[in-house]
Amino acid sequence: MSYAPFSVTAVLVAAFFMLASPVVAAPQCDERAKVLGMLAKKYREAPIAAGVTNTGGLVEVLTDHKGGTWTIIVTSPQGMSCLVAAGEGWRNMKAPQPQGSVI
Repeated sequence: MSYAPFSVTAVLVAAFFMLASPVVAAPQCDERAKVLGMLAKKYREAPIAAGVTNTGGLVEVLTDHKGGTWTIIVTSPQGMSCLVAAGEGWRNMKAPQPQGSVI
């Protein structure tokens, strides 16, 4: 059994914690619905992007849609969400077109 994919994920999550602002540097976890509710109420943030990790975790980016605050959370398959990073000045980027695509 290989633990390499889990190790890479663990290192990336640890890196996010080290880069996070002091306010969210310590793990802050709760049920996903409660975390989303708190972020919506306090910062008016809502999910704008999501992806599933190779271990089944859900990574979500939330913003206030005004270029103000943003938050990244990771939710375990059991439903526990943890704040990974947060900040200000979020900017959406135009998605690149795949090479060879016809528009």
